[in-house]
Amino acid sequence: MILTVTPNPSLDRTYEVPSLDRGEVVRATGERVDPGGKGVNVSRAVAAAGRRTVAVLPLGGAPGALVADLLDAQGIEVAPVPVTGATRSNIALAEADGVLTKINAPGPDLTPAEQENLLDTVRRHAAGADWIVCSGSLPRGLGPAWYAELVARVHAAGLRIALDTSGPALLAALREHPDVVKPNAEELAEAVGRPLTTVGDALKAAEDLRETGARAVLASLGSAGQLLVDADGAWYGTAPVAAVRSNVGAGDASLAGFLVAGGGGPEALASAVAHGAAAVCLPGSVMPTPGDLDPSAVTVTADIPVDRPLDGAAG
Repeated sequence: MILTVTPNPSLDRTYEVPSLDRGEVVRATGERVDPGGKGVNVSRAVAAAGRRTVAVLPLGGAPGALVADLLDAQGIEVAPVPVTGATRSNIALAEADGVLTKINAPGPDLTPAEQENLLDTVRRHAAGADWIVCSGSLPRGLGPAWYAELVARVHAAGLRIALDTSGPALLAALREHPDVVKPNAEELAEAVGRPLTTVGDALKAAEDLRETGARAVLASLGSAGQLLVDADGAWYGTAPVAAVRSNVGAGDASLAGFLVAGGGGPEALASAVAHGAAAVCLPGSVMPTPGDLDPSAVTVTADIPVDRPLDGAAG
């Protein structure tokens, strides 16, 4: 079982549009409404892979009720933490050429009692979990050290934790040695405080995060592939993608693929790459099923192409 924690979930509306013209009436060619938030997406991808998952998340108002209903319809067990503020609603505009514009609301302000209830709910549902995944931004009311506190509590219970966040929250959590962190190229550059222009730069940055406290780093580098760096070495994975339809949740699908394949080593990296490549070919934040995957198209190697440029300098 994989338990996910999403401190700032959302109700996500994705509109597919031919192009985005400011100040004009834009007519959508497709529309989706999905439960959102990075941890929620991981749960959705785990469920799509046929594995059990429990989603812990604060929910409030009509958007929160709809998020719970949508997750229940997908066979995901929800462990809700009632909050007084309404769950945020986000909008994504996906253009035909693959460009994505996202408008993310800030989310509710959690009270101290709601914050503690969130931690206690994780504790009550964590027994028997193979992994605990903590993902996404922190809502108002939660300071950057909140993830660090959660990592410490998870480790005290003898469990493994994967963390996907950024900025001060990531840096604060590193001191508690999360088992896996999953930054993208921009988040990796922010964490080390320097621009990244090549895969070699990303490799050095991932090694720096391990020296700071992460036990393993799974880095998504967009079209340049993915890196896994842990105590046993470093591996690089890629897979061809014919056309990007939406990259919403692709990194979350990758993390889910990594964890359902064991959460370590080149085989897990291959699963992460396959899940990420499949996700970008699907509309909105639809998570791939086993039938969407093409493991034969994935290449994983310990021969890192350090001179390969990243698409768009990170940082």
